[in-house]
Amino acid sequence: MMTSAFLVPAASALAGAFLAVLMYRHHRQVFAWTRKMRRKDETNTDYDKPGVWLADLYEAQCGLAQKPCVAEDFKDIATIGKMLAGIADHTPGVRFELTRVVESVRGYVATALPAQGPAVRVGLPEHRARLEQAMRQEAARDELAHAILAAEQRIKDLRHG
Repeated sequence: MMTSAFLVPAASALAGAFLAVLMYRHHRQVFAWTRKMRRKDETNTDYDKPGVWLADLYEAQCGLAQKPCVAEDFKDIATIGKMLAGIADHTPGVRFELTRVVESVRGYVATALPAQGPAVRVGLPEHRARLEQAMRQEAARDELAHAILAAEQRIKDLRHG
């Protein structure tokens, strides 16, 4: 009779200890998941500005596709490129991709055609030179588009990874 008096409290203490261990493990998992989600949210906010600027840059360069442009046409693209250059060093996850975009922006802007006056007749050699410059400009725009898409994909991977 004495043994059953010790057995019931001992079994109940053992069951309580087992439940406490299970609850402790569960809470550790929940807190680890919460920390992971918090870090992921902080990372996502780090990429909000570059993501928006890349989308704006992509839209701006699409508006200039297959159109010979002078320096004035590149105003928006140059501005967004400067903003990306300023933030590239502060976003280590996409620093390489943003630097590549900034370099592509500079290369694209450098292909600006000289401003033309009112309807001036140009000779064949000048026309060919402008045509070649326009083709270089389109190739630079295409390179910029690829750099933008690569940076956007990297940001997307970092957000979901």
